[in-house]
Amino acid sequence: MKHYLIFILSLSLLALQSLQAQKKWNLDECIAYALEHNLQLNDFDLTEDSNKETYRQSVRELLPTVNGATNYNINYGRSVDPDDNSFINTDFFSNNYSIGASVDLFRGFQKMNAIKASKFLYLAAQEDLVQQKYLLAFRVMSAYYDIHFFQGMVTNSKEQLGISEANYALVEKQVELGLKAGADLYEAESLLLTDQLTLTQNENALETAVLVLSREMNLTDTADLELTPYLETAQKLDTVQNLDKEDVFETAMGFVPMIQAQKHRLAAAKKSLAQARGSLSPTLALNAGWQTGYFETRTDSETGEVLPFKNQFKDNANSYVGASLNIPISNRWSRRSQVKQQKIALERAKNQMDVQEQELYNIVQKLVQDHRSFSDQLAQSYKQMESQELAFTIAQKRYEKGLINALELTQAKNLFANAQNENLQVRLRKIVNQSTLDFYRGVSELNIN
Repeated sequence: MKHYLIFILSLSLLALQSLQAQKKWNLDECIAYALEHNLQLNDFDLTEDSNKETYRQSVRELLPTVNGATNYNINYGRSVDPDDNSFINTDFFSNNYSIGASVDLFRGFQKMNAIKASKFLYLAAQEDLVQQKYLLAFRVMSAYYDIHFFQGMVTNSKEQLGISEANYALVEKQVELGLKAGADLYEAESLLLTDQLTLTQNENALETAVLVLSREMNLTDTADLELTPYLETAQKLDTVQNLDKEDVFETAMGFVPMIQAQKHRLAAAKKSLAQARGSLSPTLALNAGWQTGYFETRTDSETGEVLPFKNQFKDNANSYVGASLNIPISNRWSRRSQVKQQKIALERAKNQMDVQEQELYNIVQKLVQDHRSFSDQLAQSYKQMESQELAFTIAQKRYEKGLINALELTQAKNLFANAQNENLQVRLRKIVNQSTLDFYRGVSELNIN
């Protein structure tokens, strides 16, 4: 009975593994897996956490500083009696306790500007993380459709190989019947071998494409990566009418993470400059504290015995409250130099903002241009594929009747294969272009959550 249960359990595990191996990935699942397992995102996560803690600490800087202290001293030789400040030559020990607090009342708004600057940098780090997630999603999408492209190439190559195999069998039979010479068989064999090589090359390219997607997803076993059929993932290939790049650019400027991150950095640079300028102003602080001590030299005037610790702890206690005003006069010009450095940093942030806007504009401009181009190419590729298919069908029939040679058939077959591959490539590139363009138009977002 025990062996029977083990056998059933083993079969169940094998069945479960088989079901897992048969899982087919769609685009959203590939992106979700990549976002969860891609190691490069960890650095941006850690940067966000670091900036978050920096922001929190900048807020804590508004709190007072409180410190406690204690010491135990043994004095030898001539020293000052802490009880009456007279000089004595007696060895003794003393024990002091103190606690003090200080709070800034005014520092030229440096701390407030530091809080705002660190908050903007924290927000920028959040946008950087989102931007990297989108970039990863775009890379996964591109690799995903690359696999579909090479799968289509392999399918087309197999079709061409099947035609060559049928032609080879036909020529071989015709040679046996004496209808064709042996040279015709060699030509058919050469075409067959060429198609076999093309199939092998496309299969290798497909394996490379699978490796690229697996690397982006951080999927260790590429054997588990089987995509949903192309028809299940195909998107609309309709052309968006009246698409204006300026409108797309203005929309993208309002939400694209890399732009928002740079806006936050620019705001942070302005606050950092204000913080540096605040260091030129006077500072005002409030101080308060309490202290006491125990001294071996403090004795009872009547008995001459050292006063007990409890009595001294109470009698020696004192407290203080005060304010300190610090007016910067000369610090080797370091503070004004810091102001100049922050001005340069602000100009650099402004320039980087212009660079990011220009980069976004170039991206949108190319997407819109490619969208129109792919629409024209797609219509032309369908017509070309239909034309080449008809031409090849006619050539194949003429070849079977011996009206044309293998070279002419090869040319017609290659033109048809190229038309198929070009149509497939244009369709997939248009899908990627449409998805990317929809993102920048704000119509649809990639699933990065």
